Amino acid sequence: MYIKQLSVFIENREGRLEEVLDVLKKRDVNIVSLSLADTSDYGLLRLLVTKPEEGKAALLENGFSAMLTDVLGIKLRHRVGQLQELLEVICKSHINIEYMYALSTGTDDASIVIKTSDLEKAAEVLKETDVELVTAEEIQA
Repeated sequence: MYIKQLSVFIENREGRLEEVLDVLKKRDVNIVSLSLADTSDYGLLRLLVTKPEEGKAALLENGFSAMLTDVLGIKLRHRVGQLQELLEVICKSHINIEYMYALSTGTDDASIVIKTSDLEKAAEVLKETDVELVTAEEIQA
């Protein structure tokens, strides 16, 4: 039900992102989706990858600060209001959405990644709706 997200803290300087990507490439870890947020001093790179444990180990071996976090992948239909309806269900259950980003799954539907204050409760609430979750197997294929 959960997907392992690889999070990497990197200095906000030229070439640092390329170094992270090079480490993953050399370990044959494919990036399925990513989000990069920055401040003036550092960046937070969030990645869904085909081999999360191996990616984390490779980054740690190369001096990067990396960790794995559980997130939910959610499939959405391409129709007006679909995302708002999903968020309404989550919000009515008093679950805070900490962050969200787009996910490429290679299908015609849209998908997103979310991290909530209570992943277990969010997954339960979503199972009661007409929402399909993305599996770890789909990411790691």
